[in-house]
Amino acid sequence: MGHDGKSPRAPRCIALVGPYQSGKSTLLEAILARTGGSAKPIGGEANGGSGSEAAPDLKRKSGSTLAVGSTTFMDEVYTFIDCPGSMEFIHDMRAALPVVDAALVVCEADERKIPQLQIILRELEDLQIPRFLFLNKIDKANQRVRDVLAALQPASRTPLVLRQIPIWAGESVSGFVDLALERAFVYRDQQPSEVIDLQGNDLDREKEARFTMLERLADHDDRLMEQLLEDIAPPRDEVFDNLAKELREGQICPVLFGVATRSNGVLRLMKALRHEVQGMAETAKRLGIGKDAGSLAYVIKTVHQQHGGKLSIGRVLSGHFEDGSAVHSSGGSVGKISGMSSLSYSGKRAVIETGELACFGKLDAIRTGETITTAKATPASLADVEPYPGALSVTIAASDRKDDVKLGQAIARLCEEDPSLTVIQDPRTHEAVLWGQGEMHLRQALERLRDRFSVAVVSRPPTIGYQEAIRKAVTRRGRHKKQSGGHGQFGDVLLEIEPLPRGSGFEFHESIVGGAVPKNYIPAVEEGVIEALKRGPLGFQVTDIKVTLVDGSFHTVDSSDLAFRTAAWTGLSEALPECHPVLLEPIFNVEIFCPTDATAKVNAILSGRRAQITGFDTREDWNGWDVVRASMPEAEIRDLIVELRSATAGAGSFVRQFDRMAEVIGRAADQIVAAHRSAA
Repeated sequence: MGHDGKSPRAPRCIALVGPYQSGKSTLLEAILARTGGSAKPIGGEANGGSGSEAAPDLKRKSGSTLAVGSTTFMDEVYTFIDCPGSMEFIHDMRAALPVVDAALVVCEADERKIPQLQIILRELEDLQIPRFLFLNKIDKANQRVRDVLAALQPASRTPLVLRQIPIWAGESVSGFVDLALERAFVYRDQQPSEVIDLQGNDLDREKEARFTMLERLADHDDRLMEQLLEDIAPPRDEVFDNLAKELREGQICPVLFGVATRSNGVLRLMKALRHEVQGMAETAKRLGIGKDAGSLAYVIKTVHQQHGGKLSIGRVLSGHFEDGSAVHSSGGSVGKISGMSSLSYSGKRAVIETGELACFGKLDAIRTGETITTAKATPASLADVEPYPGALSVTIAASDRKDDVKLGQAIARLCEEDPSLTVIQDPRTHEAVLWGQGEMHLRQALERLRDRFSVAVVSRPPTIGYQEAIRKAVTRRGRHKKQSGGHGQFGDVLLEIEPLPRGSGFEFHESIVGGAVPKNYIPAVEEGVIEALKRGPLGFQVTDIKVTLVDGSFHTVDSSDLAFRTAAWTGLSEALPECHPVLLEPIFNVEIFCPTDATAKVNAILSGRRAQITGFDTREDWNGWDVVRASMPEAEIRDLIVELRSATAGAGSFVRQFDRMAEVIGRAADQIVAAHRSAA
């Protein structure tokens, strides 16, 4: 099948997005059932494998992964990308959005989910992606749709324009009136809706609601405004043209409704998508792709198969790709396609055309978010989607040390599949720390290491970066003398130990005169000092300390580097308990972003976590959101995201930055030291 991106036969790609458990997957199932389409995990069928074999972890699982459905409606092909709704898995959505033609935002009349809805709508607004809002579960609505819309409007910077009004049968919704089409429909379970005549109160409501819709459209159309002022009924075709134009230009967000579990409203939704969503040509224009761009595709997801290598899932935005083609990426990498399959059509393909979503096999050097081309040149990057900073972490290690190399390879693949996971090697503790977006996100990552990559791991909370410092200066001699058969060991040093200002670290000096300690042994003295500072009297590394070698003695035969290193270690280890050691803990500056109605809860959470609130403000350009700034100990930040998400219906987030080390005193210090000793 050939198409050039302008033809209506080029597949249109629609993202299904919305808050967690709003019914996105159910709506996709209803669309596919009514139109004869099919769903598949996004792994596809490259190299002849089935979708489920290619990527078993990408089957829909608790709203945490992408899924794809494709269908034909009125002779046109549609590819739906069902995106996770949980904020912990939002990166998959963000990575896919740049290349879709439009988004279908699924939500419900639940004010608790408005902050999540706002986050999702903002992503779409910033990317200038045309969007519909589908108000699901209309059968459970206990208030007027107009009131629901008024409650949802603060989540959108674009006007929400009601395209339908409900027909009520007692306390339940039995159908709807299409305000653009001026027709009324009664729902039939799992069947097309039945057209009925409008009369009485429903007819009056339709006229009022339609005029309100036209008024909103007239805000951006002078001709329509003149027609309304002169009481002239605009032609229906012009109304549809206005809806399509203002949707495409991001001036409105049309609102439709239905019940996904009963397939109510599905066909009317599909007709709206067909008539009003532009195709690949408009998307290419939005992305800055010229008509002479050649073959371009954008990678939205990477999958490592258990038996079959790497798959790069991308949408062809211009031209076409052939199996075996060499490609260059915006990241500077080169690869060769080995096996392709289409997620917009069925099965393995030799050629992937414009508009199709596809799996490209064996592009090992290509990463998610890169643009690829068959031209022998590095293409420009079409989008830059940076993952959100990690919010929760665990240390991970192979259960069996012989699997260390295997674990390293598995982690690299895991983070390549999901760039919102990161692994940092802590240089102080030598721990591998896995950062994710929350508790469920990390739990799933560990399951994938075990089930997909066959690596058993142990995990635990990361070690907090406690240190200790001293308050008192002390001078102490360190002496090491050992005599046995043959040469003995002799080293003798006199050390001055002083506290330094907080944040100074460690300084070593020497003021030896007269060769009391030969120059060649002074580096060994410093080594012994550094070794002794690794574990102070409280059990932690000692910092903000100055050690000066002021005197000593040596033996011409028995002195050695080892003897002086041992003498320095002994002297400092014995001196530190007399220096009045104090415990230090890392303090971070934290910015918390939360809905305004949850700010009081957030303040209470911070107060219970030894935080000092340092500032508060409304979040710039975010209607109904606040920013709370605080200074917090690292230990109190460790699982902050879990409590924060609970208090904000899953929408809250934070960023942190190290500020300083601060003393811990009293009972808190005693508890930390005791816990550390018992763990050791």
